[in-house]
Amino acid sequence: MPIYMVERVLPGATLRSLEAIRRAAGEACQASTMSGRSIRYLRSTFTPGESRCRCLFEAAGADLVREVNEVAELPYSRIVLALDLDGGQLSATPVTDKTDP
Repeated sequence: MPIYMVERVLPGATLRSLEAIRRAAGEACQASTMSGRSIRYLRSTFTPGESRCRCLFEAAGADLVREVNEVAELPYSRIVLALDLDGGQLSATPVTDKTDP
């Protein structure tokens, strides 16, 4: 299943607010999956110097990723198809789908 990166600009973010985002994303994904629309929250990376948080989701399409983030009322600046380079084999999935809000 494709991986999507959700980028958030979060000036003034704290560990507490980042944990709340992580928890809300996970709960929204779980609710979506339980209703038959499979999506999985993978992880997030926050870069304090840029106030940016990048969250990875596994889903059939960017529309579902957008819907889950909107249901959870999580801010985002863009959603893009991504390759997760976790140390394993690279996927041959082309990176052509770009979706901005």
